[in-house]
Amino acid sequence: MSLDFWTKTSGTWINVATVLLGTGLGLVLRGRLPLKMQQIITQGLGLITLFVGLSMAGSVNTVESRIDGVILALLAIVLGGLLGEWWRLEERLEALGNWLKRRFKGKGSFTEGFMAASLLFCVGPMTLIGSLNNGLTGDNTLLLLKAVMDGLAAIALTSSFGIGVGFSILVVLLYQGGVSLAAGLLAQNLADPASSPAVLLITGVGGLMILGLGLNLLEVARVRVASFLPALLLAPLLAWLTSRVG
Repeated sequence: MSLDFWTKTSGTWINVATVLLGTGLGLVLRGRLPLKMQQIITQGLGLITLFVGLSMAGSVNTVESRIDGVILALLAIVLGGLLGEWWRLEERLEALGNWLKRRFKGKGSFTEGFMAASLLFCVGPMTLIGSLNNGLTGDNTLLLLKAVMDGLAAIALTSSFGIGVGFSILVVLLYQGGVSLAAGLLAQNLADPASSPAVLLITGVGGLMILGLGLNLLEVARVRVASFLPALLLAPLLAWLTSRVG
């Protein structure tokens, strides 16, 4: 029996609700918290982001392939970054954030909040595997856990960056909801998503990108994280090509 639309996408809609709730709470706290407290919240989020990124990046060591997972991740990151720079993804994403800021009269670091939240909420194993599980079986357990984490992160991000964080729900709906709806087609090639080399490689590459985001939040460096987005598409392609090498 096929699943209905709500069953396949329930986790995404709940995730959207928690991000909006977190954004609202962040806006309330933003006017009441001293600057130093806002900064410490962002720094705390940056530290947790680094930890999550490191944990995810370790997945490349578990990829069972004829070529070492670290090498595949390196190829995906470098080639993906070159494609991202060629397509000017960083500038395009910033332009989208700036357009939304003008359209809705956003104040403060609107674009920074939109970009940071969009990447943080959509890059990671919970998004991919959780969306697959939700779409395939109706099980939204992973996405519910992710929704709670995203809601808390939205409070911290909004207290620092402002309402731009809330507009990241557009990216969550498109990416996370899209994966859930497409899960039926993906099931033919991913019998066990949790142990699939392609998923593990995507997780590892995503972890490296999350590390870059953490460095940005801590203002340690200015990593052009959005430019690496094509690496998430190249990772499963490289895993598939490697599996075909005789």
